[in-house]
Amino acid sequence: MDIPTILSGPILRRVEPSHIYIWIALSKRYKLGAKLYQFENKEGTTSSYHEINCDSETTTFRAGKQLYISLIKLIPHETQFPADTLLGYNILFQKNNDILGLQDFGLLGKDQPHSITYGDLPLPSFFIPDPCQEQTNLLYGSCRKLHGKGEDALVQGDETIEKNFLDLEKRPSTLFLMGDQIYADDVPDPVFPIMVKAGKNLIGKGEKLTEIEPRLNEKPFKKSIFQTRGRQYIMERFCKFTSSHSRNHAMTFGEYASLYLLSWSPELWNAYVDSEHFPTFKEATKKNQIYFIYEKKKKNKRKREEKIYKKEYKEHVADVKETYQALSKVRRLLANIPTYMIFDDHDITDDWNISHHWKSSVYQSKLGRHVIANGLMAYWLFQAWGNDPDQFAPSFLREMWKYSKTYDTSSHSHKAWEELLWNFDEWHFVAPTNPTSIFLDTRTQRKYDPSPLPVSLGRNIKEKERPPQLIGEQGWQKTTESLYASGWKNGESLLVISPTPVYGIGLIESFLNQYIYPLKTMEIPVTTAFDFESWKYNGEGFSELLHQIKEWKPSHCFILSGDVHYASAVKTNVEFNSNETLCIYQFTSSPLNNMSFSGMQGGLMKAIVTINAAKRRNKEINRYCDDTYDIVKQKRKEPCPANFTWKEKIRYLSTNQGPIIETENNLGHLILTPDTVKNELLQTNQVITYDPISLS
Repeated sequence: MDIPTILSGPILRRVEPSHIYIWIALSKRYKLGAKLYQFENKEGTTSSYHEINCDSETTTFRAGKQLYISLIKLIPHETQFPADTLLGYNILFQKNNDILGLQDFGLLGKDQPHSITYGDLPLPSFFIPDPCQEQTNLLYGSCRKLHGKGEDALVQGDETIEKNFLDLEKRPSTLFLMGDQIYADDVPDPVFPIMVKAGKNLIGKGEKLTEIEPRLNEKPFKKSIFQTRGRQYIMERFCKFTSSHSRNHAMTFGEYASLYLLSWSPELWNAYVDSEHFPTFKEATKKNQIYFIYEKKKKNKRKREEKIYKKEYKEHVADVKETYQALSKVRRLLANIPTYMIFDDHDITDDWNISHHWKSSVYQSKLGRHVIANGLMAYWLFQAWGNDPDQFAPSFLREMWKYSKTYDTSSHSHKAWEELLWNFDEWHFVAPTNPTSIFLDTRTQRKYDPSPLPVSLGRNIKEKERPPQLIGEQGWQKTTESLYASGWKNGESLLVISPTPVYGIGLIESFLNQYIYPLKTMEIPVTTAFDFESWKYNGEGFSELLHQIKEWKPSHCFILSGDVHYASAVKTNVEFNSNETLCIYQFTSSPLNNMSFSGMQGGLMKAIVTINAAKRRNKEINRYCDDTYDIVKQKRKEPCPANFTWKEKIRYLSTNQGPIIETENNLGHLILTPDTVKNELLQTNQVITYDPISLS
């Protein structure tokens, strides 16, 4: 099969005045370099440009037989690259004496169907904001599923830049992707065979899962592991995963890698799908590509099973086609804006590290431990490496390289690779925005409390594991060290990026906590679009977060989040028992492409929020934390006890259309100036705006 040379990219990654990083994935080895240009804006046009003298350094990681991941670093000859001016770049591909550019791959020029340029610009473009200017203009969002319902909100980001590509005051300078960039545990049925086949072709020999789990050689697993919908039992029983949608779960490194390539670029699709044609359910069934639980001799049950699967398959095809049609715009966006990424659970698997029991159970499973390591290696290569390449020590890269040369699962290098990734807990990073942005790792820096939590539902009383602190003491220490090492100082403004919101909509969280969570802890099968992993479910962890931000002493603090599949804005004023105060604005934008307020449960949740929104829109919610770390909502006219640890006044901010939440696919657009903050939600054919907030 003819796999395209450029599999994904180019994607602009870490950008600052002292260096620029460009990420790209290829199927062939090339010697890569890049050139940087400055456009000259004359009378509203950019017809001319000149090259900027700089050095180009490339680090290439061969991840498979036909998978080369490269980071190209540009370093200025002068002290710094120019700020607040439009810059462009081209990538040079050299093999022997031949040198190609992006134009040779049909990526430049408005006449090319898959062009990554805007307007009449001959090159992909971006700009570096002046670090002396206290303002920022950024896009942010999370939760993007290949078969998500609705239109992909990243398209709105592309169209925003297209409208303002010459106007640097209006053009967003940065994109934050805050988790669930892929759904490794929820792969659509028609994509599964593509993922499996592409994964094998990209990596080559690849790892042998049967060496790790011999039961995969037995019936029915020997066959079902390669059939659509055939992995649910394997993931639950052999890997000890808890995702209820893991029937097509990614397992090998190649499968994780192919999901990233399919999510960010149309290139790999074109190699495996003919004009967006997917095999029909009937065709796939005839070729024995679908796994069925019931045998044919169980006619009635098999017939019902086929009916259910056929309906879902057809829906997946329609949704995936819509995503595929947007990929050229998504690719163009990523090529023209510096992008920073942090994981949440679905990048690896649903419920990843949700509890100590979950983590211990999966670690003790050889297959589960291996799959998690595959997901983390893919996360590093496709996301984390470009956030801050210098944070990964040479010893880290060596272990990655040793194992990936053979993918020998019986080797010592496999064991060392696996242990390194399971124990690595420094995925947090600082992005060079203005204000500075600190990205929190709420997955691998958790602290688990072994003491039981009493849970009751009627007469049924049990003890369950306590929800974890999303970041423990050691995690906060490392995060703080990274923040100060970046040059940030107390008294400066700060952006805190937390994949899961610190302040969600209390009404929704209370509904889940009071009604859904007890059912789930009683092992009653309850499906929900929401995770029980809010900061508020562990009072000590929530308090530690507030105290940590207080110790940093930012002049203004803004928290950006995703995860919860709705958008909201919250302001809170916190007072500590030391009489110190803290003001926080929390902006949440989610999902990019995964609307979850559907069906009976979603309709009920949406109705409850709508009915109660009017009551909460113009009212403050008062609550406090006592000395046992219980977070208590104050009743009307109820005084706060003297032993409070902290107390706060929360206000939900409503959009110009009235509601306090938005549930359609959305992309956040945040504009900060020294005196005001403006937050918008970009949606299909509309912009929903929150009233500008005065910071003076």
